[in-house]
Amino acid sequence: MRTVDRIDVMSRRNFIGRSAGTAALLAASPVISGKAHAAEALKTAPASAMPALVRMARDLYPHDRLPDSIYEIAVAIIDEQLAGDADGKVTLGQGVGELDAAASALKGVPYLSIAGEQDRVEVLKSLEKAGSPFFGAMRSSMITALYNQEEIWANFGYEGSSAEKGGYLHRGFDDLDWLPA
Repeated sequence: MRTVDRIDVMSRRNFIGRSAGTAALLAASPVISGKAHAAEALKTAPASAMPALVRMARDLYPHDRLPDSIYEIAVAIIDEQLAGDADGKVTLGQGVGELDAAASALKGVPYLSIAGEQDRVEVLKSLEKAGSPFFGAMRSSMITALYNQEEIWANFGYEGSSAEKGGYLHRGFDDLDWLPA
């Protein structure tokens, strides 16, 4: 039994009612872009560091189909984690300073000014080789900060957790559509 492909039929009356409700909700709520929200939320770095951090995040975990706002949210999550760290050994502000220093030493320009991806990766590898705590924090924390965002799961074909929907057993676990009949 397959229930994954359930199709809901919507009447014209329901469509108009839901559309009007959605329009009213959008008109009543303030519109805040994710970019501005993430830039204001940095606690361990100035907002001007966000473009370099987003570029670094894209170089570490490149996905062309994901917008910058997803990476900005991930950077804001890491910033929040670092701000809550009692030791306070690593901050994003200091990290961007390390990043620009390494880029200037290798390429003669700040990290954001490096156009070639391979050149930026070379800078990141130099930070990794030097054992930079900032690089380690960004690399390890970005995994969960980026991939735990539910809105990107569909881009990767992941339908999300199945436990609250009864598990996979009755949601396609035993579908054998790929076998010849």
